[in-house]
Amino acid sequence: MFLPQNTLLEKLTDKLSNSRDFTISFLLHGILVAVFGTTVLFQAIQPPSDFETESFSPPGPAAAAPLPPVVNQAPPAPNMTVVPQSATVNIITTVAPPAMNFVAPPMIMTRANPAELAPAMQVEAQRPSAAGVAGLSRAQADAIGGFTKDWVKGPPGTGNRVREYEFTAFVGQYAGGNWNSTVRTDAGKIENGSLPNLLDFMSTRSKNKVKTNYQSVRAIKLDSDELLSVKPPFVFMTGTRDFRLSDKEVENLQKYVRLGGAVWGDSSVPGSNSRFDIAFRREMKRVIPDVDKEWEALPANHPIYSQAYFPEIKETPAGLNFYREPVYALKIFGEVAIIYTANDYGDMWQVGLDDQERVDVRKNDRNAFVALNQAIYDNRETYLRNISPESLARTYKFGTNVVIHLLTRWESKVRSASAL
Repeated sequence: MFLPQNTLLEKLTDKLSNSRDFTISFLLHGILVAVFGTTVLFQAIQPPSDFETESFSPPGPAAAAPLPPVVNQAPPAPNMTVVPQSATVNIITTVAPPAMNFVAPPMIMTRANPAELAPAMQVEAQRPSAAGVAGLSRAQADAIGGFTKDWVKGPPGTGNRVREYEFTAFVGQYAGGNWNSTVRTDAGKIENGSLPNLLDFMSTRSKNKVKTNYQSVRAIKLDSDELLSVKPPFVFMTGTRDFRLSDKEVENLQKYVRLGGAVWGDSSVPGSNSRFDIAFRREMKRVIPDVDKEWEALPANHPIYSQAYFPEIKETPAGLNFYREPVYALKIFGEVAIIYTANDYGDMWQVGLDDQERVDVRKNDRNAFVALNQAIYDNRETYLRNISPESLARTYKFGTNVVIHLLTRWESKVRSASAL
């Protein structure tokens, strides 16, 4: 009799049915896999980073996001403690640090031994210095002394009124502007006005002990080499307009003031912030551009008051229309190099005074006033004020004090520096 073969499934079923223990075991394993197959019993604990702090790793469970890729970096520098051992050797030891526990020891500075410095200080003190007074070297003092030596006659210390003086001053002719606003010219020659009248007053009142050569007053171009060859003690600059010096004019004036000359600016518009006032202050800072030198008001004890030729002038006199701006200066080596008056004394000096301090009404052979600008004098009670013999005398005496100071201001420094 032929029996058909049992299939594999039938054999397996028969086997399971014949093995009760096996079947129960199989079912239990299936239940365990279904219940606990997705549960993680233990998580891998990652070691903390060397730089882990509270700010980088806040408390709480680990973030679910994956860690960023690792970037190769140089390992953090270990803590280093420097232990001073001797004057010649420092032993460096390395201490393994805990995380983020870098403590820098205080820096110890070696204090210099005064005994070791003393010989060097003595040598420096014995070394001859090239500097004289207020930074004036002997070479500079000699150059200034040579430039200024002919202005004053007689030894210093004998009093300003006892000594004699001789010099020639000029009106500065500069590029642009109206340099001749307070003088009157005829065929290019300065006839009278501000500077000639002031110098005439000085010669007259001093009985010619102050030889000003006032009849030789003329314009001098600021870009001319003549400025350095004729050696005037000062150049008088005035005007009413804006102007800008050429580079050659600036260069010439720089050489001139460093040799001992001076620039006297007097605005022909009284008061500050006029076009000339702004231009003059600006352009003179091109002549003396040093950042440590700025315009400064001369104090009440400055020599133009305290050592004055006319000691009764103890303060800056009122100028045209009663303006009384301070006297300003730019200095080099502590002495006035550029002096500036913004009270328009120049227009007041277009009214001359005679030797009795009265208005000078003399006329020449052409019937023209010698020292009087009639237009200014006739309007002294209208738009021009403060023009009277008394006010004029104060400004003329003040101008004399300024000139005498410009003639003598270098003497003490030149002697002191040259003697070193």
